[in-house]
Amino acid sequence: MSRFHEPQDYYFKLLNTSLGVDRRLWRQDIAQSSAHVRMLADSGIIAADERDVLLEGLRRVRSEFEADCFLFGEDDEDIHMAIERRLTELVGAVGGKLHTARSRNDQVVTDLAMYARERAQAAQGAVRALMAALLARAEQHADWPMPGYTHLQRAQPVYLGHHLLAYFWMLARDRERFAFAEREAGRLPLGAGALAGVNFATDRHQVARGLGFAEVVPNSIDAVSGRDFVLDYLNAAATCATHLSRLGAELVLWSSEEFGFCELPDAWSSGSSIMPQKKNPDAAELLRAKAPRVVARLAALHGVMHALPLTYNKDLQEDKEHLFDAVDTIELALAAARGMIERVGFRRERLAAAASDELIAATDVADLLVRHGVAFRDAHGVVAGLVRTAVDSGRTLSQLTPQELAEHSRELAAHSEELHEVLAQRSWLESKVSEGGTALERVREQIAAAHAALADGDGAGGDGDAAG
Repeated sequence: MSRFHEPQDYYFKLLNTSLGVDRRLWRQDIAQSSAHVRMLADSGIIAADERDVLLEGLRRVRSEFEADCFLFGEDDEDIHMAIERRLTELVGAVGGKLHTARSRNDQVVTDLAMYARERAQAAQGAVRALMAALLARAEQHADWPMPGYTHLQRAQPVYLGHHLLAYFWMLARDRERFAFAEREAGRLPLGAGALAGVNFATDRHQVARGLGFAEVVPNSIDAVSGRDFVLDYLNAAATCATHLSRLGAELVLWSSEEFGFCELPDAWSSGSSIMPQKKNPDAAELLRAKAPRVVARLAALHGVMHALPLTYNKDLQEDKEHLFDAVDTIELALAAARGMIERVGFRRERLAAAASDELIAATDVADLLVRHGVAFRDAHGVVAGLVRTAVDSGRTLSQLTPQELAEHSRELAAHSEELHEVLAQRSWLESKVSEGGTALERVREQIAAAHAALADGDGAGGDGDAAG
């Protein structure tokens, strides 16, 4: 018996069904239903023999999914109804008792919370694996000089190890964001019913324990209408993807002939359909392109949630596609970034040659004047004039004559020996002694801190190889 007098329109059925998207939740739905059935029996809501029949039926349904032989029906609207329909086919009328004391509203959001929690944990493992790869390469290249850039112009020299560690610390924050997303998905919505609770004295905490939730959502309205935990995952993924896009962009630049700082392995490069000489950094370019895709998923779900009245609305069906695509994208991007970082070949000579440009020691020359009593703003102007003279005459700073130095600054002319010491390349790097700076001693301190950060995260997440 149906409340409606006519069947759904064909196009409404296409619009309304979510099976093509949410079928990946079958594991979560069967696990949740099994925990729910056990609770119903322990609470005296169904009989023990009914519990056993239902659990055996759910086991058989799970086996069909695992064997990839589950057959979906034409009227299966979503994965939840498909599983219940098949269960009833297998066990008979008792299958109808599975949905006692729950609604699809709290059922759907519980499956999604389980999925988001699992993928947030897996993301932490994948992030950690990339952090470990970056740390290993930073240790290998701790003392390799290279130019640091601002505005994509050579600015000040740094060590390659120092530069790579910048990405390590970005990812360390990403791992914390995914850990936060995992915690936020750790509250059980099930038991909220459609919106107001259910008419049975259920034990929500038993179900929470059985499914690994730390606690239950305390308000039934919030339980069915909230998707904050999805937004939290998407936020973590969007920021992480943005970090990976910056790494990809630098690999693209550095592997070009114009830079020549590195060479990507053949396994992470592509050829051209017409130019046989080409070796394209397509994988690194795709790291750039994937970021706005993930950010768009975050923005789209904010759009779905914006001004949405409580409690459940069908709009919330749009949560899953955004989450699933972001999961697939960020997990693939993290694996690709790890593969490239582990095998990229850096070119020491090209890095060192680019870092030997004396002009990037300009700030050090200004600081020399500061140490001799000149105000920094005045020193900045003096050195700017020196740079202009050197550039206009096609010379380096160390090739300027004592007379030219004196024309710009009596202090520099009086301390020309110190100036030439400052212009010795290694001093540019080793002068950056402040905490977090690029002096080798500081880089080694940072490496030790990075090892400690990795150790602190051991046991969280997986090994980075889990698939969504």
